[in-house]
Amino acid sequence: MPDPTLRLLRDLVAIDSVNPSLVPDAAGEAAVAAAVARALRAAGLDVDVTEVAPGRPNVVGVLEGRAPGRSLMFCGHLDTVGVAGMDAPFDPIEREGRLYGRGAQDMKGGLAAMIGAAARLAGQGLPAGRLIVAAVVDEEHASLGAEALVTRWRADAAVVTEPTDLAIAVAHKGFAWMEIVVSGVAAHGSRPAEGQDAILRMGRVLARLEALDRALQRRPPHPRLGTASLHASLIEGGRELSSYPDRCTLQMERRTLPGEAADVAAAEVGAILHALREEDSSFEAVARATFGRPPYELAAGHPLPDLLAAAAHRIGRPAAVTGASFWTDAAVLGQAGIPSVLFGPGGAGLHSTTEYVNIEDVLMCRDALAELALDFCGRA
Repeated sequence: MPDPTLRLLRDLVAIDSVNPSLVPDAAGEAAVAAAVARALRAAGLDVDVTEVAPGRPNVVGVLEGRAPGRSLMFCGHLDTVGVAGMDAPFDPIEREGRLYGRGAQDMKGGLAAMIGAAARLAGQGLPAGRLIVAAVVDEEHASLGAEALVTRWRADAAVVTEPTDLAIAVAHKGFAWMEIVVSGVAAHGSRPAEGQDAILRMGRVLARLEALDRALQRRPPHPRLGTASLHASLIEGGRELSSYPDRCTLQMERRTLPGEAADVAAAEVGAILHALREEDSSFEAVARATFGRPPYELAAGHPLPDLLAAAAHRIGRPAAVTGASFWTDAAVLGQAGIPSVLFGPGGAGLHSTTEYVNIEDVLMCRDALAELALDFCGRA
């Protein structure tokens, strides 16, 4: 009979849970949330299902220990990115020790591992403390699920089971999105004296941004995260071939590090635009911050990484302590006062057309999480 954790993983990957905020009219998380709730109830946990947005519920399972102790949260997200360009994205295929399908690595492998760990602990009884298993919506867009979660639930520490190749990530980068609009003057293409080309003027901005990116990457790196960076993500402008464009819009992303000011991207862009205005009084541009999330770093000396490393060692998979380049819900938990680390199975193909998770990693992640809960919440 297949391992129950792997059977659950296949079931989860087979459910379309594409985030509807990313892909209009996508399925959303309702069906996969229902499957997670069933699995948690079958394992013997008390289950709470709370709708965060219409048709988009968080699922939280709770396992109470037999004696007082600390509380530990396992947290993962239910949603996935879209499936454009994929063949049979919801047909989980096992091949050469890997399970393929949309969300297999990001992050239904982690979901299956944390539910499997909870089921094991429920079966043998949690000696002390409290285990909270949280499956949340919308991490791939605006983290509505994590933000709602922390208004109702607290824990002494948390493990977010994002894919880390079974390393223990204690920090990750944040990001800031900026929109820059450069103005020009529309005119017939044959009358340069009457027109100002907004697209060419945006080129001045792009040159300064490229120089800033090079400067950021020359700075001393964060010991676990490397350097900050930026890139120009989307650009549009112009109306027709024979007209001077009167507007050009750039959307950019700045990746941020612990210790940087929350408004660092806005300040940098503002300084660039101010310098360009000083050089040319006819240059007109405005910028605004559109969205952002903070970086995260666990406080030095917190015992969680050492306890998790010891748990991983006991099940035969030593785990290095590292940082993650991508943003996660750990930042939301951390801001709410829940110290968190990332720990999840490896694989490849995040957000790509071929995605897989390493099957053995899922099982080892499950076993390490179960060991961690016994240590952190309190063994008998």
